Order: sequence, then structure tokens, then C-alpha cells
Amino acid sequence: MTTFSLTMTETHSRELHDHLLRPNGHEHAAYVVCRPSRVRRDPWDGEAHERMLVVRIVPVPDEHIIESTPLIISWQTASFVRLLKEAEAEGYVVGIIHNHPAAMDWFSEQDDANEPDLMRIAVNRNGPQSRFFSLLLTTDGKLAGRMWLAPTPGAFIPLRSIRVIGDRMGFHYPGRRKGETPTAFQRQALAFGNALNADLRSMRVGVVGCGGTGSATAMLLARLGVGQIVLIDNDIVDRTNLNRLHGSTQADADAMTPKVEVVAREIARIALGVRVIPMEAWVGDPGCRDALRSCDVIFGATDDHDGRLFLNRLAYYYLIPVIDMGLSIDVGDEDIPTIHAFDGRVSVLFPGYTCLICRDVIRPVIASAEALRRTNPEEYERRKIEAYVAGGGNPAPAVVTFTTELACMAVNEMIHRLQGFRGARGSAANRVRKFHLGEDRHPGHRPREGCPVCSSSAIWGRGDEDPFLGRAG
Repeated sequence: MTTFSLTMTETHSRELHDHLLRPNGHEHAAYVVCRPSRVRRDPWDGEAHERMLVVRIVPVPDEHIIESTPLIISWQTASFVRLLKEAEAEGYVVGIIHNHPAAMDWFSEQDDANEPDLMRIAVNRNGPQSRFFSLLLTTDGKLAGRMWLAPTPGAFIPLRSIRVIGDRMGFHYPGRRKGETPTAFQRQALAFGNALNADLRSMRVGVVGCGGTGSATAMLLARLGVGQIVLIDNDIVDRTNLNRLHGSTQADADAMTPKVEVVAREIARIALGVRVIPMEAWVGDPGCRDALRSCDVIFGATDDHDGRLFLNRLAYYYLIPVIDMGLSIDVGDEDIPTIHAFDGRVSVLFPGYTCLICRDVIRPVIASAEALRRTNPEEYERRKIEAYVAGGGNPAPAVVTFTTELACMAVNEMIHRLQGFRGARGSAANRVRKFHLGEDRHPGHRPREGCPVCSSSAIWGRGDEDPFLGRAG
């Protein structure tokens, strides 16, 4: 069985609200143009899954409307056929959305009767493999949706979820406000409400990098009640990270245990019902793609530039918010080192935000050297000797209290975007905590002219593409 979901940006959501929820209270309609993202096997439930990534909203022109009242809308389908032609050429999926009053949070009998006709038009125009979905928006902001499988009454399945990503993140799924809060999370509900706990239980979250910062992040997510977590790292435990890697022991260092296994073991021991999957691999390994494409949010705690470069593109291609973390400690070489900088950085990536290259976090030349070292170590060593690539330097300073606080900063950014506890202007695209000064700063960056990732929307929501993420290697 294949399940389906949909992701849109806040910008698309605002377009829909402005077009559909007009003061006259009548029903209005728009087309939703998407690119598909296909997961062959969801790592948590084993099912195939398709996520529709919204790339454009096309309002149904008012002059095409045949009838529009507070309870019904009908329109000429010529514009639908034109979009189907474009969809066939560009690999898009076309759906429709219309509005309902607040009390009507599911499709009406009239919708049940009319939508198979639209599915039939899609099949007749583009063939039996055609996808067609329908959405509705209520006046109180709720979204619901279903994917039609055949042009016959009742031949649909509800969307597993609808995500809206932006300064705030919203999740819409069947039964969202139903069910009881488990005892372990009742005091959390007293602070943030039951809805946040339900959202966290439904979420699929990735943690890339399971060292000092990543292991702390994963443990915090598990204790918050995130239902599904995937851990991605290809490193093992050694003595140098025992004091920072949460859950690790000397026995793990002696056994050269993979970091992901240590963190997964400790999450399982908490016994809060988290389904955790460890993947001992570099994040760009093809075997990680299904897990990454399945995530609602990804935390980047990797310390390599090429890994960050990979996640940097993934966030925009797949409309998956990436919360990237970095700790920079610059000290002198005295016996008691002078602190020149002690900065913790949390940067959020998705369409509309400046990417890590334009924020000067990633150095492409170092990323290229890291990729060569991973794929052709002999050639890397040869070029290193000849000074054609950057060699590895001394280990970077790190202190467990600060790597853990950095993890708290990142997870709290996610909580705010889900719940809004900081208020209307509480989201931060880039937060730098000056630990030695006791202050937070919010450096601003603009996309560089011509940046293929963040200066235009060309790759936003592009989804599946060969080569993956448009990367040559």
C-alpha cells in the first residue's frame, strides 16, 4: 500500500487563505501544482509513501466560475486541462483546493460526487498512472486532503498529513486533537498544550551526526516525545568523545561501537515508545535517501562541510526544514587559553531563507576535499602532499556543557515553530549565542546573486531528480 502526504510553504498557505477565505463567505477554488517525492519504503512503517511538494498555486479565474455560494462552487474545467498538459510535460501532479465553513472539516457529498469527474479528466488526458488529489481549507485554518486512486466514487485515501513550513510549522492530519496524553508528557502538556504532544508523536525527525551535539539533540527529542527518529552517522566511539557523547561508555570505545548504535540504545532504554532507527552511513549515501525524504524536520550536527552541503540542498529540494548547528571556539595558545570567540550557531534552512553557502558557513573547497577523501582516499593523500587540497588540522575545542546547550537551542527553535511560545516574531533564521559574552545575536545574510540554492525558487520543491539533488557526485 502507498500512503500520501503534502507539504507547502507558509507563502503558499497565505496565497490560499487570501484567495479562498474572502469576506463574501462564498466557496472559492484553486489548483495546487506539486512535484512528487517518492519513498520506496518508509523506514518506520515499511510502506511506500509519496509526498506532494507544492511548487505553485494557480487560482481558478473568477471568470471561469459557474456558481459560487457559501455551500457550493462549480467552474469550467478548461484551465484544469491546460494544467494537466503542463503536468504531463514537467512531471507535476495537479490537485484542487476549495474552502468550507469552520464546522465542515471534511468533504461534502457534493465533493464526493464531483471529484471523480476531475479524476476521470486527468486519466483521460494523462493516462491511468495519473495522480489527482483534493484539499479543503476551513475558515478556522484547518486543512484536510485525500488522494484519488481511480475515477470512481469512494476510490480515495485520506492524506497521512499536510505540513505547512515557515516561521511557524503546522501539521494537519486525521485525529490530531483526539486521544489522551501519556502520563510521561502530562506536565509538558501543562506548558504547551496537548496538541504539541500529539504533533511530536506523529513526527519523523532526522539527526545527522551523533557526536556531542547530535547525541544531546537526539536524547532531547526522545524525551520530548518525538515518535520516530532516524540517526545517521558513520563514526565510532573513541576515548576523545566519551565526555561529550551522551550515553557512551568506556566499553563502547573499547568495542569501537558505532555512535548511532549507542544513541539508539540509550533512547530505547528510556522506554517512551520512540521508534528509533540507527543508520551507520554518511548522510549522502543512497541508502539514507528514503529515511531523509520521510522526515518532517532534520537536525544537522555533522562537522563536515560536504555533509552540510548535502543537507543544504536537501532542505530546498524537498521542503524539509533543516536546523543546522555549529560550535566555534577560538582560543589562544597560552597555558590558560584566552577566549577570543565562543559561539554556538543555530541556522534554519528552507525556501525563503538564506542558505549556508551564502551565510559563509560552508566552504565549498573544503567540501570538495572531504568528498575526495571519502571516495578516493589515495588521490586525496596525493593531492594533500602536493598542497592541492586542504589537510586535516588539529582537533577543534569542545566542551560538553556547550554542545548540550547548543542542542537545547536547536530543539527549542523547533518547539517554537510548532507552538509559538516566543510570540509572533520569535522565530530566528540564524541565532548565534556568544557564550563568553552571555548574549544572543541574529546575523542577517542575503542570498548571493546567482546562488542556485536560495537566490531563486528554481529548485524549491523540485523533489526527485537525477542526479539526486542535482549533485554530480
